[in-house]
Amino acid sequence: MKQIAVLLLGLSSLIGFSQEIALLKYSGGGDWYANPTSLPNLAKFCNQNINTKINTKIPTVEVGSPDLFSYPFVHMTGHGNVVFSDSDVINLRNYLTSGGFLHIDDNYGMDQYIRKEIKKIFPDNPLVELPSSHPVFQKPFVFPGGVPKIHEHDNKKPQAFAIFIEGRIVLIYTVETDLGDGWENQEVHNDPIDVRTKALKMGANLIYYVFNN
Repeated sequence: MKQIAVLLLGLSSLIGFSQEIALLKYSGGGDWYANPTSLPNLAKFCNQNINTKINTKIPTVEVGSPDLFSYPFVHMTGHGNVVFSDSDVINLRNYLTSGGFLHIDDNYGMDQYIRKEIKKIFPDNPLVELPSSHPVFQKPFVFPGGVPKIHEHDNKKPQAFAIFIEGRIVLIYTVETDLGDGWENQEVHNDPIDVRTKALKMGANLIYYVFNN
């Protein structure tokens, strides 16, 4: 009964959602707080360039909290270990299958852990690499090569993977790109303006895709 009540709460929250985004706080020791300036900067960029009205004071929401259902777009990042409890898995699955969306950006070091946790949420739905022709790379900004490379880690190509549920993308996982670093204040990583702009445009595409599909 408790799970049903949470699901109903989630459905009612997502039906009337506003344009808000949140940062996901998780357990396991990984630094979920790794990029403190990234989401405020992304929100500001989206408000200025794609006509959103996102609050630039970005809230933090825990994986197992019913507050998760208040946000149509939730972002997750970090460098290390991630652990979802059984209740976290249920809450996150209910959130994603009732209209929510999760963007996970590997800040380098998360990959070996997060893949196992994603599998716990959707054991029967594999991560599928998105081709460069997918709409998320086409508007409002065009990325003909797919997700861009922002920071170099292991000399591997940047990739974007998705989980599809009944034809809808509920989760996108970006790896070997480090979009979140590109969203941070310029002085944090001293990235050139063109690199930061590229990262922000890709982030705006993610926001646009979620808010318009």
